[in-house]
Amino acid sequence: MTEPTAHASGERALPTSPVRGAFGGLSLLFESLGMLFRSRSLWGLATIPMLFSLVAVLGVAGLIFEFAEPVMVFLTSWMPELEVGAWYTWIWLGPAKLVLATLGFLLFAIFSGLSLLLAFLLANVLSAPFLDALSKRVESIETGGVYDAGDTGWSAIVGEARRTMANELQRLIFLLGVWLVLVLGGVVIPGGQLVAPPLLVVFTAIFLPLDYAGYALDRRQVPFASRRRWVSRHLPTMAGFGVAAVFVSLIPGLNFLLLPTLVVAGTLLVLRCPLDSDRAA
Repeated sequence: MTEPTAHASGERALPTSPVRGAFGGLSLLFESLGMLFRSRSLWGLATIPMLFSLVAVLGVAGLIFEFAEPVMVFLTSWMPELEVGAWYTWIWLGPAKLVLATLGFLLFAIFSGLSLLLAFLLANVLSAPFLDALSKRVESIETGGVYDAGDTGWSAIVGEARRTMANELQRLIFLLGVWLVLVLGGVVIPGGQLVAPPLLVVFTAIFLPLDYAGYALDRRQVPFASRRRWVSRHLPTMAGFGVAAVFVSLIPGLNFLLLPTLVVAGTLLVLRCPLDSDRAA
C-alpha cells in the first residue's frame, strides 16, 4: 500500500460552517475543472469517460426528444381538465391553466434532468476503471502518494477493473431503487405527484458526492455505514457539491466534461473532508 506523505484534509480542509461549507462543495467542481485543464497528465484518463458521456447523453437526449409528448402526457395525467365556459370564467381559469402548464413544464424539466443524469451514471459504470485511475492520479498530485491496496500485474489490474465496475454498478442500483420507491409513492399516494419530484432532486443531490467520492473511499475500504456518517457530518458541503453537479449536468457542452470533473471533485472531497478514521487518529 502506498500512502500520501501528508494528508490533505489539514490546511486545505473545506470550511465547516453551513453556508461556507455549501459554497466550498460547489466550488470543488470549478476547482476540479481547472485542475483537468491545467494537468496534462489527467487528459488521457479523462478522454474515454468523456466519450462515453457524449454517447450516453446524445442517446438519452434523442429519446427524450422522440418521446416528449407521451412523457408529458404521463407526467400531467393526474392534473384536472379545466373547461372554459362563459368568457368571464377566464378570470380564474386563465391563471389556473397557467399554473398547471408551468407545473407540467417543471415536471418535464425534472424528468429530463434526471434522465440525463442517469445517462452520466451509466457512462460512469462503463468508465469505472479509467475513472479509478484518474482518481488515483489526482490523489497523487494532491498528496504525493495514493492510498491503494493490492498486488500488481495484469491479473490484479483486471481484478481491480472488475471491482470498480461492480462497486459503481451497486451504487447505481441503489440510486435506481430509491428513485423507484419515490416514483411509485408519487403515483400511488394522493398528492405525491407534487412531492416526489423535489424529493428525487434532493436525494440525488445528496447521493452524488457519495457516488463520485466512491473511488477514493473504495481504496480506503470505508464501510457504507461510515460513508453515510461522513456525508451527514459534512452535509452542507455535500449538498453544495450535489446541487452544483445536478445543474451543471444540464448545461450543453459543459456537461460532457462533467463525468471526469466530478470524479476529480469527489477525490478532492475525500482529501478535504476528514473521515471517521481521520477523526479517530
